[in-house]
Amino acid sequence: MDNLKFINLEPADQSLILDANSVWKRCLTHIKENVTLMTYNTWFLPIRPVSLEDGNLKVQLPNQFFWEWIDEHFSTIVKKTINLVLGESGKLSYIISDEKEQKEEEVVRQSRIVEVAKPVVIESKIPKHETNLNPRYKFDNFIKGEGNQLARAAAGAISDNPGGTSFNPFFVYGGVGLGKTHLIQSIGNTILEKFPDKKVIYLSSDSFTVEFVEAIQSNRVNEFSGFYRNMDVLIIDDIQFLIGKEKTQDLFFHIFNTLHQSRKQIILSSDKPPKELKGLDERLTSRFQWGLSADIQPPELEMRIAILKNKAEDYGMRVSTEILEFIAASITSNIRELEGCLIKLLANASLNSKEITIELAKKTVKEIATDRKINITIDDISKAVCQYLNIAENKIREKTRKKEIVLARQLAMYFSKELTKSSLKTIGLHFGGRDHSTVIHACSSIELMRNNDNYMRDLIDSIRNKIELNYS
Repeated sequence: MDNLKFINLEPADQSLILDANSVWKRCLTHIKENVTLMTYNTWFLPIRPVSLEDGNLKVQLPNQFFWEWIDEHFSTIVKKTINLVLGESGKLSYIISDEKEQKEEEVVRQSRIVEVAKPVVIESKIPKHETNLNPRYKFDNFIKGEGNQLARAAAGAISDNPGGTSFNPFFVYGGVGLGKTHLIQSIGNTILEKFPDKKVIYLSSDSFTVEFVEAIQSNRVNEFSGFYRNMDVLIIDDIQFLIGKEKTQDLFFHIFNTLHQSRKQIILSSDKPPKELKGLDERLTSRFQWGLSADIQPPELEMRIAILKNKAEDYGMRVSTEILEFIAASITSNIRELEGCLIKLLANASLNSKEITIELAKKTVKEIATDRKINITIDDISKAVCQYLNIAENKIREKTRKKEIVLARQLAMYFSKELTKSSLKTIGLHFGGRDHSTVIHACSSIELMRNNDNYMRDLIDSIRNKIELNYS
């Protein structure tokens, strides 16, 4: 980027720049000289000037992805262009627009172009409490299909009348990457749009547990419990991770009862239906079945194509039907992976200045397949280790010093660290609420045994192979 080409501006030209449109047109002239035509058409042409005030040019981007990509890959070009057109004190503000309704969001990404190293300042109204909802998750961009028809219909009914339908609790279940998180957060976002005074919060069961442990440590359990009992809509993702956490389950049971009796809406997601959540308090699994349980199945081919078309439009990509159909036929079971392939295809084309062709699509799909990581959870590991050693799974979460159970627990912790992205804190919580130092000790012990004992090395390798074989 050191040898950027810019057309000279005479000082007199500056007086001719009167509005945002003319300023941005001048900027585009210089940007076009320094990027490929495809990069220019993909990343800069869709940007719309909004206003110019006191040397601050405000432009509108189609979505968050645009801002992140431009900030990471083209910040130098943008900086030098703004300096050239508006002078050293020039500024550029990005507005992230709603893709479907084209309304400006409250969040404005503002960057001082004078100093590239200066952090981006985010201006937004601070809510009464942090909802944790992702504003990008809307019903508008949730693709409906046969596999999610019931779940989507119920979600819409709940959004119109939270706590007032028979769908309480609403329990959504299905495999990884099928859109459960998107759907349940869409409910939260829609409720806030229709009922701005409602208190809505979304969080994962892991986050709920971590907050609970911190509340215990700081003598704030009543405050913690009261906060969640005061919600109008409680959305908990991946509720299966409460398995083995007896105290957390007990507290959640009482919060659940309070909310349900008050006709407040409870929304839960899991990888399995309630009756298959072995190890979860029966009082909870029973209550989870009071309302509606709806599954989300892997999308059929037509739905996968529709998802790709929708995302391609969101990203301003021009991709042929042939290429979209090829990707949809190649990646069949995971929406997240499907969208990831599309993004990687765009990246490969843009960074290497290539056209988006069927050959490039095949190369990208192959890379995705090669890079696909084994999807293993801590629960999978715990189950596999206990089955291999013939130990009841609940035993490794208990407080016991029996040699065979301690070994099983340490092995499960070791493989959880090796084969998942979970933090030490999260791993410890899965095994009876132990702290991160216990996990570190377990991993060190297993590593020592593996290095000094041939039998243990064979045992560890055998269990690892079993885990990877069963859950690949």
